[in-house]
Amino acid sequence: MIFHGGYYYYSEIRHRRHVFIRRSLTLTGIAQDPGVCVWSAPPHGPNSDNLWAPELHLIDGRWFIYCAADDGHNENHRMWVLECVGSDPCGRYVCRGPLQTGGWAIDGTMLTTDRGRKYFVWSGWPGRTNGQQNIYIAPMKDPLTLGGDRLLIASPDQPWERAAMPICEGPQVLRRNGDIFIVYSASGSWTPDYCLGLLHNKTGDVLNPSAWVKHGPVFKKTEQVWGVGHCSFVKSLCQTEDWMIYHAKSSLQHGWEDRDVHAKRFHWSSDGFPDFGTPPPRRELSLPLLICSPRVAAVA
Repeated sequence: MIFHGGYYYYSEIRHRRHVFIRRSLTLTGIAQDPGVCVWSAPPHGPNSDNLWAPELHLIDGRWFIYCAADDGHNENHRMWVLECVGSDPCGRYVCRGPLQTGGWAIDGTMLTTDRGRKYFVWSGWPGRTNGQQNIYIAPMKDPLTLGGDRLLIASPDQPWERAAMPICEGPQVLRRNGDIFIVYSASGSWTPDYCLGLLHNKTGDVLNPSAWVKHGPVFKKTEQVWGVGHCSFVKSLCQTEDWMIYHAKSSLQHGWEDRDVHAKRFHWSSDGFPDFGTPPPRRELSLPLLICSPRVAAVA
């Protein structure tokens, strides 16, 4: 979810092959908008199936969507770029091709430094087979092209990142007072143990793996709420409050069919770190913002 021009925009996948965007004047109103289909996958080819986690970005006045897709086989997932043909983020998009990430890639996002330099951050396999996901970064030459090879900045080496499978995915960027944070999801997204970790960079040298310091888990399950992860960040309408949008599971059973979307305000601690607190019990939430589309994946 992003906020632009007085509206909240939420991008999602429906029926594995269609990218939809919802628009609302309020956070809680996003579910009332039926959304519009802005792009559909072709019937055949390398980006024809299993679209995952689309992200809407405004880059130098042009709208882009970064989305993972494959040909029906999970091992062929790559990051693809869609560009809007006009100025309306809910308008028609065309596919500009894949990003050359050096292998399997999902959950791509953009990191822009204070100096305006742009980098792409995503989750990828270290090799050619399923079994582990890392966080990688690469400079961007332009919105359609990476400007260098991928660099590893996080691997799932902590116990809380390894429930069901060692996974680091879903990176999202926060910047404040010169500090850069990448908040990512850890462990299997189909499990109650899905949670959030954090990478902190205070040097600005984002291509230096040793400059990223891992913390976590920074947001995790409770006895009442499970599988919290895959977040995004927006400001309130007044632009003074920070809010996190995140997934949660409504049952303890493994799977993706029970995931829904929630919003929670967060604060900043005295040491300059985001403080996400704990997820509110489901009985204290009014209703989920949205019900997620089931994710179809091959799990090793």
